[in-house]
Amino acid sequence: MKAAIVGVTGYTGIELLRIIHGHPQLSVGTIHSYSLHKHTIAEDYPHLRSLTTLPVHPFDPEMIMAENDLVFFATPAGVCKELGQVLVAADFPVIDLSGDLRLKEAAVYEAWYQKEAAPEEMLAKAYYGLPEFLPADTKGNLISNPGCYATAALLAIAPLVKENLVDPTSLILDGKSGLSGAGKTLGESSHYVNVTENMSMYKLNQHQHIPEILQQLQVWNPEMTAIQFTTSLIPVKRGIFLTAYGKVLPQVTQEQLLAAYHKVYAQAPFVRIQPAGTLPQLRQVTGTNFCDIGLGLNEKTGIVTVVGVIDNLMKGASGQAIQNYNRWAGIDETAGLWTMPIYP
Repeated sequence: MKAAIVGVTGYTGIELLRIIHGHPQLSVGTIHSYSLHKHTIAEDYPHLRSLTTLPVHPFDPEMIMAENDLVFFATPAGVCKELGQVLVAADFPVIDLSGDLRLKEAAVYEAWYQKEAAPEEMLAKAYYGLPEFLPADTKGNLISNPGCYATAALLAIAPLVKENLVDPTSLILDGKSGLSGAGKTLGESSHYVNVTENMSMYKLNQHQHIPEILQQLQVWNPEMTAIQFTTSLIPVKRGIFLTAYGKVLPQVTQEQLLAAYHKVYAQAPFVRIQPAGTLPQLRQVTGTNFCDIGLGLNEKTGIVTVVGVIDNLMKGASGQAIQNYNRWAGIDETAGLWTMPIYP
């Protein structure tokens, strides 16, 4: 198959280009940018020279549908819900990496994103593509790729919630992200002087991934009505370090906790559970689609600490989008993604 990439000049678009370049059953048909489309992609990104000479086109839905089998929208929030309407109306396969289609209630999207929501027919047609928890028979040509923080958080705590191991009202989630999670747009928070040798918390109780996380948690436990989730910026280029804390129910042991994680992720090729007494480091997933998870139980306080790490541009965005493509296409879920981490 051939795929178009809209928003190819952004971090997630370039990452899609890199992954597809090594994919055994997918190639890039056309690439598009709604603002930067006067050069070949290699002119704007010299690291791609001799690897591709694809010209960057303006957004053109007719070209996309004529020359490709599907399209990835690697665009900021607010783009796919507008530009993607003609493609969705034609039932052309779309995988959206933004938050436009993740929230099923338009009013919730508008409250958290401060933008007008996608049309109801788009929201109704889209399905939330968290691959580890998608039923095998899930069908549809409109896939909403989960957010990076939401992916890390949900994978880290899913066994606790699904297996009823903790008091759900006690869960506290603390996410720390590398700078690429904010995208290419420059601002005060992305200034080198403010980022290097520093750490800062942002969007306290206001991050747009909060309702996304809660929406999925309520699928597993309808009684969950709120979560405590914080986000911080750390001086690394890529990666999310997610720490979760929860009060375990009486008589729950560390052995039971580990057994639950192994059970839930027994058929999940990209989730690696760490051995007892071992916690994952951010670097061990860099450049990969893996989510590595470790945990420890304080028997005196009854608090379990879970650490989950992902590469925000891979498992948190483009890698997961390819994983969703693989499942949608009915091919090996790991195709194009079974790569070793970049180390050191």
